[in-house]
Amino acid sequence: MNPQLVAVLALAAGTYVFRLAGPALHGRVELPARVQELLTTAATVLLVALLATGALMAGHEFAGWARPAGVLAGGVLAWRRAPFALVVVGAAAVTALLRLAGLP
Repeated sequence: MNPQLVAVLALAAGTYVFRLAGPALHGRVELPARVQELLTTAATVLLVALLATGALMAGHEFAGWARPAGVLAGGVLAWRRAPFALVVVGAAAVTALLRLAGLP
């Protein structure tokens, strides 16, 4: 059997088991409040790290100033509770205008 196929099947089975574990263990496992707080904080930190990496890096190099400015504009619009479509279009417009002005 092809090694890539085996890897894909193993990852698919693992994903299915993780998805099944939530409903199966819902009423049986009780986490302390402190652990729930730590997990919430850890999830937030991971999302912020992913956002920072995506906003600041293009491959192994700095993405330039236009992309982080667009992400910041989108973040401000989201913080102000703008509709999702407006957040996306606003972030893209800020990035495009800055790149049109010559900012990398």
